[in-house]
Amino acid sequence: MPRSRCPRPALPVLRWLPRYSRAWLPLDLLAGLAVGLTTVPQALAYAELAGLPPQYGLYSSFMGCFVYCFLGTAKDVTLGPTAIMSLLVSSYAFHQPVYAVLLAFLSGCVQLAMGLLRLGFLLDFISCPVIKGFTSAASITISFNQIKNILGLQGIPRQFFLQVYETLRRIGETRAGDAVLGLSCLATLAGLRAMKSHLPQAAPAEPLAVRISYLIVWISATARNALVVLFAGLVAYSFQVRGSQPFRLTGSIPQGLPAFRPPRFSLAAPNGTVPFQSMVQPRRVVTGLTPTRSCWLWALPISWAPSSPRTPSRAALAGLDLVPLCVTFLLCFWEVQYGIVAGVLVSGVLLLYSIARPPIKVSEGAVLLVQPGSSLHFPAVEHLRDSVCSRALAAASPARSVVLDCSHVSSIDYTALLGLAELLQELRRHGLSLAFCGLQDPVLQVLLSADLEGFQHFRSWEEAEHCRGAEPGGSGAEPLTSTAESTGLIQ
Repeated sequence: MPRSRCPRPALPVLRWLPRYSRAWLPLDLLAGLAVGLTTVPQALAYAELAGLPPQYGLYSSFMGCFVYCFLGTAKDVTLGPTAIMSLLVSSYAFHQPVYAVLLAFLSGCVQLAMGLLRLGFLLDFISCPVIKGFTSAASITISFNQIKNILGLQGIPRQFFLQVYETLRRIGETRAGDAVLGLSCLATLAGLRAMKSHLPQAAPAEPLAVRISYLIVWISATARNALVVLFAGLVAYSFQVRGSQPFRLTGSIPQGLPAFRPPRFSLAAPNGTVPFQSMVQPRRVVTGLTPTRSCWLWALPISWAPSSPRTPSRAALAGLDLVPLCVTFLLCFWEVQYGIVAGVLVSGVLLLYSIARPPIKVSEGAVLLVQPGSSLHFPAVEHLRDSVCSRALAAASPARSVVLDCSHVSSIDYTALLGLAELLQELRRHGLSLAFCGLQDPVLQVLLSADLEGFQHFRSWEEAEHCRGAEPGGSGAEPLTSTAESTGLIQ
């Protein structure tokens, strides 16, 4: 009897945990320590970017990782708040954590529903120019948002253009201590990063002192974020002990974890209660990718860090691709979510235009060889009819029959079928014929089942031209001009 296959465990953790090796533990601990030392200061900064108290960034930095240990399938993914996600949250939360928590819950529900309904294909409609414009504008917005912190300015608006105006107007209020410390940290980070990229590999034959020095430099460059944060903290603490503080500090952070409870679906306000319907008004709702579980511990929405394709500039070089890129890029300075939606809509319009106006190649001769460049659907049928009639019945040249090469047409809908029937009748009224060649089997079956009057089809255009002598108006003597010699491209 054949052996029965063991069912795969439902939880991904049950797949890899039994095969875990003790030899991996030291490396995992080192990787976790490095990531943790980097994540903590980042989480504080992301909470500030979202306009929320810093503890909410800390909650979000570890809750998603704990859940992903049991449910995750990729070993190289770190979950937590990101700069772009924090920017999106800031447009909805308005410095109120209860809105951010509700956002985490609702966006998790949306993602869960999309997964169950298998709606992931909708992301295929977000083109590379939209992603490139979105990430470029967001990086500029996020970078400029940190300038006020480096300069020690407070009360700067969140909206990008107002933020630029207010920062430049109040540049004279810069706090010297914050500016010196911030710029020093930036210079140190840049130096350590450059040092790591140019650090030569220490050979095993090198003296022990050289190898230890290499290890110290490598660890310092790798953990540069944590080292800079520790250094800045020690500097601020030293001034605090001496009774002076030239820096704006984060302040005290509540200890412990928040209570484990569901998000609030209403909010108490001085003039009454804000109902759920008002909390999720369209002007506030922003959908993000986040595990629903994190909201039960009062955390921010989290996501994987978005990445751009390796060569997005190639796609952006095309004229049409430049349109959604520019629209997304410019509108993201107003609101990031508006830029993404606008870019997707523009990309969709361009996609629909390419369907409605497919390229049509026409080869001149005693007959017209017309070759659509893609499938025929209802938006394109009128364009095809006008193109064929304008060339076949042109006043400046004798009327000619038409051979429609459908080798690139893989599908056809009912409206396009009616349009072809009308084209057949119109050419027949002028004593001309319309023959089809290169029909793929699904398209041929549709045309045969429609029982079009005067329908003719051939395997190739050469066969159609050879049989043209029996057609009205055809002599059978003149061959088609080669496509390389005379080709018209109708858009």
